[in-house]
Amino acid sequence: MTPFSFPNNTSSTGELFLETRASKFIKFQEVKVQERSEDVPVGHIPRSLTVQVKGGLTRTMRPGDVVDITGIFLPKPSTGFKARQTGLVADTFIEAMAVKHQKAGYSDMLMSADNMTNLWHHHQQLDMYGKLAQSIAPEIYGHADVKKALLLLLCGGVTRELRDGIRIRGDIHVCLMGDPGVAKSQLLKHITTLAPRSVYTTGRGSSGVGLTASIQRDTVTGEMILEGGALVLADHGICCIDEFDKMEDSDRTAIHEVMEQQTVSIAKAGITTTLNARTAVLAAANPAYGRYNIAASPQENINLPAALLSRFDLMWLILDVAGSESDVALAQHVLHVHREGKPPGLGFEPIAASQLRAYVAHARTFSPHVPVELSNYIASAYAEIRQDEIDAGEKAMGYTTARTLLSILRLSEALARLRWADQVSEGDVNEALRLIKMSKISLEDTAGDDTSKFDPITAIYMVREDSTIADTSFF
Repeated sequence: MTPFSFPNNTSSTGELFLETRASKFIKFQEVKVQERSEDVPVGHIPRSLTVQVKGGLTRTMRPGDVVDITGIFLPKPSTGFKARQTGLVADTFIEAMAVKHQKAGYSDMLMSADNMTNLWHHHQQLDMYGKLAQSIAPEIYGHADVKKALLLLLCGGVTRELRDGIRIRGDIHVCLMGDPGVAKSQLLKHITTLAPRSVYTTGRGSSGVGLTASIQRDTVTGEMILEGGALVLADHGICCIDEFDKMEDSDRTAIHEVMEQQTVSIAKAGITTTLNARTAVLAAANPAYGRYNIAASPQENINLPAALLSRFDLMWLILDVAGSESDVALAQHVLHVHREGKPPGLGFEPIAASQLRAYVAHARTFSPHVPVELSNYIASAYAEIRQDEIDAGEKAMGYTTARTLLSILRLSEALARLRWADQVSEGDVNEALRLIKMSKISLEDTAGDDTSKFDPITAIYMVREDSTIADTSFF
């Protein structure tokens, strides 16, 4: 309340002035809300509305949250010369009375006794790791190991903050690269709906400023302010970037700092600051030739800079390999989904999205560590991966650096979290190494047949040339 002091005389020319000492100042915040993409009318763009929040409701909403706001719709009449121009037309706003979050964050979830009982029931089942993974997008056929990688992305590793201020990220970055029609975009969409805090964007429709932060002028104060982009809005969440290969190189470089340091440094329009972008990046891309070209090297197909590839914990190559049995099984699965409106039976009841979200939220409360006795085992496994890459030469299917060692640790910690354990076991390390190997297994299956790299005429010529060389060597 803001009382005013009246003049002593009763003349109509008196002037009101604010009594600051007798006033009670309350917290005030102005929020802009935008309707969800699925609620946008046909042929329109998302509409936005200004919301005024006062008192205890301030700072209850963060950028990127999905909320339900209950309030009073009021006009905001203009004053002065602007009122003479606008007439009866006025801006509108909502004075918020209540705010309800549609999806609570991992740290905001309150576990009741019934919820913990259900979680313990799921935790004690056999092959809980596989059942949790198969519950992610069950309508999509196959991709068992890909779904396990996405489950680990949801769970994440442990963020380490050293005494000297160095911060080692715990978020897991995954890139899905493969042929068209292998359900990469559908997996990204499902992760967006499953994660409590997520942002979905595409490479062609995103710029470097749109991903990091932009400078705008505040409509209330008239000052220059920062407006966070997709990566900042996904803080403590997941940022899904589709068509990652369609991005411009200048825009793609804006992601480098976010993926490793998890910050966005800004020095624009007199504003020098650092924004937090503690997000996990899930990207989907197509190879350089549209489809994976077996005749070309993996580096030519991937066509991404090494500085960016090394930041992904898992670079998953998904090739559309023809096979009579797998194609029939895929067709039967798709036909069943279209006919019944639900996926075929998995042999168990898929875990609901809310239960899966609660299970991951409880798993993220654990902070497992790597025991000393596993140090030599992990070091030797990393050295073996490096040696295999050197032996492969130009046919190497990945790019191994010291960041790969950190990726093994993050995946192992995420697996330990899923077990609700405080210590990483040797089985967790083996599973992490298996996922790194399985990420290139589809490429190894097609690389075994050398004749598939050439057209029929070239293949016949190569066979004839090899036989000629064999005959001459015999003599």
